[in-house]
Amino acid sequence: MNTHNQKAGILAQSLRGIPELKYVNADNVVRYRAIMRYCYQEYKRLRYWLKPEDVHEALVVWQVWPGYTLEMCQHDLDQLVEWNNLTARHDGGRSSTLEEYLRKKMQYFMRPYSIEIERLLETLEKVTGFGGSLESSLFDRIADGLFTIRRVVDEISPEEALDIWQNLYRSFVSLHENAADYIASLQTARAEEMMVTEAFLVFKEKLTEYLQQFVQALQRSAYKIEGNLLRINDIIRELFLKRVAEGELNKPRLEEGPDQEELMEELRQGFANIQRWFIGEGNAHSELTLLERATKDAIARIVRSAIRIQERKRSGLSRKRELEHLARWFSESETVEDAHCLAAFAYGLFATRHLQGEDLRESDRSDMSSWEERPMIRLLRSRSRKRGERQRTEPVVNNGKRKQQEREAFKLRQAEEWRMIEGLLQQGQVRMSEFGVLSSQERIRLLQWISRCMTAGTSRSFITPEGVRIRLSRPSVASERTMLYTEDGELELENYELHFTLTDAYVEAAASRE
Repeated sequence: MNTHNQKAGILAQSLRGIPELKYVNADNVVRYRAIMRYCYQEYKRLRYWLKPEDVHEALVVWQVWPGYTLEMCQHDLDQLVEWNNLTARHDGGRSSTLEEYLRKKMQYFMRPYSIEIERLLETLEKVTGFGGSLESSLFDRIADGLFTIRRVVDEISPEEALDIWQNLYRSFVSLHENAADYIASLQTARAEEMMVTEAFLVFKEKLTEYLQQFVQALQRSAYKIEGNLLRINDIIRELFLKRVAEGELNKPRLEEGPDQEELMEELRQGFANIQRWFIGEGNAHSELTLLERATKDAIARIVRSAIRIQERKRSGLSRKRELEHLARWFSESETVEDAHCLAAFAYGLFATRHLQGEDLRESDRSDMSSWEERPMIRLLRSRSRKRGERQRTEPVVNNGKRKQQEREAFKLRQAEEWRMIEGLLQQGQVRMSEFGVLSSQERIRLLQWISRCMTAGTSRSFITPEGVRIRLSRPSVASERTMLYTEDGELELENYELHFTLTDAYVEAAASRE
């Protein structure tokens, strides 16, 4: 219950209103912003407590507000004190005039919230894009830091542990933020516009080399960082983080220091962020993997853009002279073989065209050239937009005779297959080494049976239309192989064993026929 209340209190504090930001959008925003910017500049010059006269003089020089008086400046300073942007104290110095003596003199100092607000605003004014960079040296710093933690955790002092942790986590945050910003800058509309201009070709080589060097450093250091993280177990991590917390708490502070438990929880979360970024969490990809993928995609986009620009430049050039020179080479070729070689060097392989046809191969020889195959003649329809002559309609072709021929051929193949099955059915089982010289058709049929058995799952069997079950069993010794001799060659394969048995359906069909 106490823990829940503590978390609820922290949440309520984090969600409170921020009166320190009121001066950014107030009615007299120009005057308030000028005062706060002057106080911030003097803070960076180590001048902390400022008098109203100094502030008023600076705003008059800047010409921020016409007719700006000291009374108006005093009123603005009091308003900023009310918004908790400034803190005021009485100036105990001597008064040089009666007016100063009668007026209560004050000095003003910026509060921590206001310093961070002005620092943020100053940074935002310099933002012109995503920025960022790909610093490959950060990988080496992170790897060295993790290696030091793993090797000398028992020997380092709290101050040394704090210094190692600050360098490690600062490098990690810088790597993550700068890399994310840089990759995001390559996805902007401005980058897309630049990648289609010819000026991009000059910048392309340097940008590609920059990205490639980062990817190489990432791949080189990723395994080193991952290995060190995996070797830092919970005991080493807790010991190191305790010394880091001790080093942080040992710093002398005038203000109230952080709570030890909260500090340890923050350090554990930071270390978990590093592990998740480099190793990942669960089945999700690590941020390192996503960064590598995004960088490679950026390189591919850059290369594609450069190719498109170069193709666009070449498309507008006349190649008449080059083609005439190439035609002269062809005309001077003495033989057709020389012309073929020149065409191969000049044009390379032509684009593949897929033509539909029947497979009428007369042999299964793998070394048979395509020029020795029987040609498949197929008429191609013209794709020209010009309308040709009107062709006469042709009657529907009667394929009855062809169908009858195909039916007879199919029955003949079925009869041949059944004669082969009958012979093997009498043996019951047969090994590949027991076959004699087979014909090409028998070899094709035998390999089809083996293929169907191999793809039938755990049963390794199938049933023929006649009701014969063919089952395949592999040799007990995996290295047992044999040669299958056929009329058109030799085939080396495992010494499979085929089993032939009759099914109940075959027996019932045979009984009904009788």
